[in-house]
Amino acid sequence: GERDIEQAIGLILGTAPGERVMRPEFGCRAWELVFAPRNAATRSLMIYYVEQALGRWEPRIDLTEVQVLDDPQHDGALLVQIHYRIKATHDERSIVYPFFLTGEEQW
Repeated sequence: GERDIEQAIGLILGTAPGERVMRPEFGCRAWELVFAPRNAATRSLMIYYVEQALGRWEPRIDLTEVQVLDDPQHDGALLVQIHYRIKATHDERSIVYPFFLTGEEQW
């Protein structure tokens, strides 16, 4: 259900490619941006990597928009806002995923 999809999105975004031995391509390349500067280029790459990963690994959704904003509460963190539609029900949903450019533990 919806909770499974949210958990799957978190798993995809929280996994760096190469981290899983049996599925080395699984995950999101956003991890390549750890320690990157917090600027427009990094935000654009983050959007691209999130769209690519979710498009490949989460077939139950259609992405409608991905936005990346500075996290006002954590210096060095970005908030990835993911807006999507569940294909089976056409329900619109959104989730916010914090990503720490400082290498801190995610979610």
